[in-house]
Amino acid sequence: MVGKTEIAEDLTQETFMKAFKQRHTFRRDSSALTWLMKIARNLAYDHYRRKKIISFFPFTKVHEVKETTYVPEKWLVQHEESRILYRALQQLSFDYREAIVLRKIEGFSIKETARILSWNETKVKNSTERGIKALRKILMEGGDHHES
Repeated sequence: MVGKTEIAEDLTQETFMKAFKQRHTFRRDSSALTWLMKIARNLAYDHYRRKKIISFFPFTKVHEVKETTYVPEKWLVQHEESRILYRALQQLSFDYREAIVLRKIEGFSIKETARILSWNETKVKNSTERGIKALRKILMEGGDHHES
């Protein structure tokens, strides 16, 4: 969500420290992973609020490739497809991005996603479906579209 490895590592550590300090507040009405994801999400929001950054989910490249490094063709194709996907995701509304990332990339269930986002399950389903529809349109047209 934050786009930089160092910041993500710091926020991950902060998530676990906060969870440990507040473990008595865990109600067990969801899984521990869902609870941790909610803490992590809130810390990421706090990070952006402190930095006054509006754009969320600035996805970055997973691997940095040096010009002299041999890279198999298959990896190049996958890397390019990922780059195109994440660029298209950036064009979606924040709600659509959150729903798609949690449901389709992170693999959370509708129920878990609803708890993480503090949404009802219908909003998760609708945002995921509408987001995927908008994402397909962006990818099919190959242009810059900004959903609001």
